[in-house]
Amino acid sequence: MNEGVNDMTTFDFGNGLVPAHQHPNGGGWVADTATVSETAYVGPNAWVYGYAKVYGHAKVYGNAWVSGHAKVYDYAEVDGYAEVYDNAWVCGNASVSGNARVYGNARVYSRAVVSGKAMVSDDAVVSGNARVSGDAVVYDNAMVSGRAVVSGYAVVTGELINK
Repeated sequence: MNEGVNDMTTFDFGNGLVPAHQHPNGGGWVADTATVSETAYVGPNAWVYGYAKVYGHAKVYGNAWVSGHAKVYDYAEVDGYAEVYDNAWVCGNASVSGNARVYGNARVYSRAVVSGKAMVSDDAVVSGNARVSGDAVVYDNAMVSGRAVVSGYAVVTGELINK
């Protein structure tokens, strides 16, 4: 934190100081360009920056961060060292945790869980009670839903392969 001219509070999210403030519900850092509702929780070591939006009763905590134009809302949770960025959405009662990353235009919703070092990207969708964990990767236009479990070093793609 740095007190600058006109008492503007700034914070370095990794690319230099930007105008920011600590969220009243949790104390985490929020860039002034991002939007976080009063009902959402941003833990003391969590970051929300860029033009990201966190609203409803969503929680971002641990050392997690949400950035770009990403949205986390409803009762969704992002924790650990997880990252949600670009235009990704995490909503419903979904959870992204550990060192997981959700990015691109990916959607994680309902009661889906993305954890470990898993990555969900591009236009992929993880929904229902699906679980993506370990070092698994879900990308392209892939859809993982229902009670599906993708784990270990699995790779799921929606790419069409012509033979």
